[in-house]
Amino acid sequence: MQEWWPLFAGVVAGLLMGWLVLAIGLLLLRPDDLRLRDALRLLPDLVGLLRRLARDSTLPRGIRLRLWLLLGYLALPFDLIPDVVPVVGYADDAIVVVLTLRSVIRTSGLAAVERHWPGTADGLTVVRRLSGL
Repeated sequence: MQEWWPLFAGVVAGLLMGWLVLAIGLLLLRPDDLRLRDALRLLPDLVGLLRRLARDSTLPRGIRLRLWLLLGYLALPFDLIPDVVPVVGYADDAIVVVLTLRSVIRTSGLAAVERHWPGTADGLTVVRRLSGL
C-alpha cells in the first residue's frame, strides 16, 4: 500500500508545477490592462466570432480545431486560474481568447475575422488592437 504513495505525490507535484508554469505564462503574455478590459467587455461578441470561425469550412482544419478546443475550454465550469485570484482570475478566459485570436489572424488573415464579426465597428477596432494589428 505504501508503494503507490511516492508515485501519487510525484503526479500531484507534476500537475501543480504544470499549472504554475501555465499561470506564470498567462501573466507574462497578458495584454495591458486597457486591452484586457476591452476584451472582457467584448467577450460575448468574441465567443460568437470564435463559433462562426470554427464553423467556417474555408479556414484550415488546424485553425478550426484550435477554435473548437478554445470554445470547449470556455464552456468548462472551472478555469485555469480560479476566479478568486484578483484581476487574472477573471481575465484568464480573455487572455486565452486573445492569444488564440492572434494566432488565427496571423494564420488566416484579418478578412475572415471581419467577415464573421457579429458586433459593432468599434468592437472590431478593439479586436484589431487586441490582435496587435
